[in-house]
Amino acid sequence: MPNPTSEHAGRTRGPGQPTLLAGLPGWAGRAFARMRRLFWLKALGMTLFMSIFFALYFHLLRHPLHPPVTMPLTALDTWLGYQPWAVWPYLSLWVYLGLAPMLMQRLPDLAAHVLWNTVLCATGLLIFLFWPSAVPVFGHAAAPGWIHSVLRGVDAAGNACPSLHVATALFCGWRTHALLRELGVPGVLRFAAVAWLLLIIYSTLAIKQHVWWDVLAGAALAAAVAGLAQRAAATSAPAQSPTGP
Repeated sequence: MPNPTSEHAGRTRGPGQPTLLAGLPGWAGRAFARMRRLFWLKALGMTLFMSIFFALYFHLLRHPLHPPVTMPLTALDTWLGYQPWAVWPYLSLWVYLGLAPMLMQRLPDLAAHVLWNTVLCATGLLIFLFWPSAVPVFGHAAAPGWIHSVLRGVDAAGNACPSLHVATALFCGWRTHALLRELGVPGVLRFAAVAWLLLIIYSTLAIKQHVWWDVLAGAALAAAVAGLAQRAAATSAPAQSPTGP
């Protein structure tokens, strides 16, 4: 049975192929074909990457080299109340981060994505190592619900600045937006993806895991790494482009 891994797998169907994608729009078929390509490599790679990251992250969280610096509050942090519902978009980051790699079809693109994510996360962890920080204690410590208890127990409000929640969301959102445009995904769905990203960022403030300075620092880190990644891609593009007519 042929394996539909090309960009047009969602629009054409050869003999003997499943009819699952026959009724889908072309962009949906192309996206599904990309997700199937190198699926196990992507899934296992993301699991391994996150496992290593969290092992280092929680070690630094629980064993800081220095007493954490308490981040100062802004007027926005004081005004914005604790919003328990925002825990769900906060946790949805771990789904959002998988969009970009799952929509990639070339191994070099995946390798570059892993490389620059490593640069971003390593930079954040080095900052946490030499300059640990934490958010102030807010009055939501007794917020009801098991999910809030688990979050407070596992992801304490340390390793605050820069917010790697914000940095990784923005960096992967930048790549995801480009991939969605490349696939021809309708504008309304691309807008929904941007809205999801903004909701994740907002949730870091709404559940008091971060303050405004953490968000700004995370955004600056993401912008710096994205700029380096884009520059590296532009530098390598001429070498990879065909020389023939």
